[in-house]
Amino acid sequence: MTGYRILDPDGNLLDGARPRLGPEGAVEGLRWMLLSRAFDARATAMHRQGRFGTYSPVRGQEASVVGSSMALDPTVDWIAPSYRELPALVRHGMPLERVFAGYLGRGKAARIPDEVRLLPNQVALATQLQHAVGLAWGLALQRKPGVVMAYCGEGASSEGDFHEACNLAGVKRAPVVFVLINNQWAISTPRSVQSAGELYRRAEGYGFPGVQVDGNDLLAVYEVATEAVERARAGEGPTLIECLTHRQSFHNTTDNPRLYLPEGWLEQAEREDPIRRLEAYLAAQGVWDDGVRAAVEAEIAEQIEGALETALAMPAARPEDLFDDVYADPPERLRRQREELLGRAGD
Repeated sequence: MTGYRILDPDGNLLDGARPRLGPEGAVEGLRWMLLSRAFDARATAMHRQGRFGTYSPVRGQEASVVGSSMALDPTVDWIAPSYRELPALVRHGMPLERVFAGYLGRGKAARIPDEVRLLPNQVALATQLQHAVGLAWGLALQRKPGVVMAYCGEGASSEGDFHEACNLAGVKRAPVVFVLINNQWAISTPRSVQSAGELYRRAEGYGFPGVQVDGNDLLAVYEVATEAVERARAGEGPTLIECLTHRQSFHNTTDNPRLYLPEGWLEQAEREDPIRRLEAYLAAQGVWDDGVRAAVEAEIAEQIEGALETALAMPAARPEDLFDDVYADPPERLRRQREELLGRAGD
């Protein structure tokens, strides 16, 4: 399992490799990756304490998520996420305190700001992909420069929505980049029983390019994502990027991967850890060491605790919030149900 790569698993540049992302940009990417991993740890602990909703960690997939999102311009481009793209969302402008608010059940406080070009997290597999294509097609019709990056996992690629979205994107040459993060497991279902073919090769059948990349190599992911975004922005249509990576943790906080993962699987995944690989590369470039990491981790810890404190002070959800933000003009039956609910609450 490799795909296109620039760094080997020990963080060494391959012969002849010339990274498009310089050391300064790679340090920025590493910071986003470390923020993601620190948030994973905090969110998991809070879920175990009964204070947080179900959470899907990014652990092991940070290079795929961060490297791809760094190819985007948050002022014009859009992201259509699944549910494991936290660092991409925050980099794109989603305030971290609002992310916390969502997992704390403070629905109104978790609203995406109007100026942030994000669609809501989508847990139902692949259903966001058709919305992403429609959004991209609309941008093209309006002759706007934006590109849409749509994320999904290899499990989502088994859904009919995946086929329909890719087919329409190819026909309309929509400016969309599909980032398929293949972490080898759709919850407990292995990649091997989902498809007999290479997933990135499906793009050819839809009339656009597909590329397979080492999803544990930030530099490689950034390069192929940047090329795909440039193609889309130039009116050349979609690209499918398959990022080969590992899920180094549970599917979500309700899952126990030890029940189905083969012996030694997690240990092998950790040997290809994307953070360790990038740190080794940056240390060889002379821009990263234990002191720099300690300072960055301290800054991230302060950022996370500050965001959590802000989120905890946000207003809790109210029962009547259930009826808001669905219909511009709610039907009579919903108005009546809302009044009945408020009437019971006032008794």
